Amino acid sequence: MPPNINETKLDNVTLIRTGRDSVEIRWCTSELPQTVTVYAGTSPDQIDRQHPVSICREKSSADISGLDPNRRYYFEVVPSRGPGVIISDRRVVLKGSVNFRDLGGYQTTDGRRIKWGQVFRSDNLGRLSDEDVAFVQGLGIRTVCDFRTPAEAQKLPDRFRPNDQDHYLHLPIQHGEFDPAGTFERIKKGDVAWMTEAFMIEGYLKNIDNFAPVWSTMFNTLAERSNRPLVFHCTGGKDRAGVCAALVLLSLGVPEQTVIYDHGLSNLYIAAVLEKIYQQIRFHGVDPDQVAPYFTAPQKAIVAVVDHIRRTYGSAADYLVNIAGVDEKLIEKLKADLLE
Repeated sequence: MPPNINETKLDNVTLIRTGRDSVEIRWCTSELPQTVTVYAGTSPDQIDRQHPVSICREKSSADISGLDPNRRYYFEVVPSRGPGVIISDRRVVLKGSVNFRDLGGYQTTDGRRIKWGQVFRSDNLGRLSDEDVAFVQGLGIRTVCDFRTPAEAQKLPDRFRPNDQDHYLHLPIQHGEFDPAGTFERIKKGDVAWMTEAFMIEGYLKNIDNFAPVWSTMFNTLAERSNRPLVFHCTGGKDRAGVCAALVLLSLGVPEQTVIYDHGLSNLYIAAVLEKIYQQIRFHGVDPDQVAPYFTAPQKAIVAVVDHIRRTYGSAADYLVNIAGVDEKLIEKLKADLLE
């Protein structure tokens, strides 16, 4: 169907949190002046389109305040002529987690967007406060996929578990004899020479090459509507979870540059806690620069993964179908369910 030349298209719709109870939403339009109306709800499926929270005339932004800090909001930005766009916070702000975020809103190469509130990625859930647990419950999370090793999971068990224990999936990813649970003991001994960018890149590639059964289980689980919303996580939410996010986004048709951008958000979100970790490391006489590749989300590592998937397997979908054994129809089902 040819585009309606009378429709107004919204581009670059972004949300910036300006306070605990306020946000600013910005957009670009194909034409001005016009009216843009903003609606809100606590679920993408429960947006109140009867009571707008902002009506903007000849403006390209809206300031919205008076929001309940203990609830997550989704907003629909609707031009006077044309389809609306749903937007929310990328990051889910919690006291005991710094890297919990929504994969919704990313645009695919064919112009569709991933639905908000369906797929989340996170760091470990072992330090969540009681309030955090209640907040995550409010997201309606039905399934947790935990990529940590048995030692990591035992050392710091998830505080949030779905009501149905069958929906907690422990899918450990471990590189040979190395176990992240023992990292700080090695740092205390000055054993840090191995914490290089090359080590991280190798680990990222092994996440793809050596763990096809994990991704098979993950994607078969994600494809079942009764398992969503779903959150997958590791310890820091950047490496193993980062590779999983790359597979999810690429298989849905999100451009490679967007995948790399999403990976880099980890460095933004972990910055505050990372400085505290570096203080501990300095206490043991180690220069943080020596261990930075391990504690950050290296761009070279995710670029290597994206390149490796394309050059070795053809595409993320080809890898999932031909190596992980995921049914090709399942990939199409995911697109039908998760894109709008």
